[in-house]
Amino acid sequence: MTRLVITKGQDGKLCGSDAAGHRAYARFKNAVNSLKPGETLGFQFWLPRSPEHHKFFFLKINRLLDRTEAFDDASKLRAWLLMGAGHCDFVPGLDGKPNAVPKSMDFESMDEAAFCELQRDIDQFLWTEHAQLVLWPAQSAQQRWKSMESFFGEFRQ
Repeated sequence: MTRLVITKGQDGKLCGSDAAGHRAYARFKNAVNSLKPGETLGFQFWLPRSPEHHKFFFLKINRLLDRTEAFDDASKLRAWLLMGAGHCDFVPGLDGKPNAVPKSMDFESMDEAAFCELQRDIDQFLWTEHAQLVLWPAQSAQQRWKSMESFFGEFRQ
């Protein structure tokens, strides 16, 4: 697989970030322009992570931590949220039953597009009855829903 890093030049056009990148980008453009109707081309891309988005994600976790007594530690809440969003691997536990182990969400293992999807998955998980029951077990279903609406209301623009 060819690694291609592109940038926008002073003239506003896309180009490779160095000499090898220029050549790789030229090959990519040639492959795209050579496609015939019905042919396909697959490629992967990586969007650099946004430090601001990363900070916002942890702000939300800390605000949620302030609103629940179910967790006393942000890292435990984060692990639970990652597992609830399905961002985990299942490994056999000591009893042989599968245990969820959260996957990494560090900058090297996840680009910005994947991080946005993870945040969407976590938000969807938080709207489930299961998540709300864990976060606010003493509240009625209606109170839990209002608690979640209030929580998300903090982050609407």
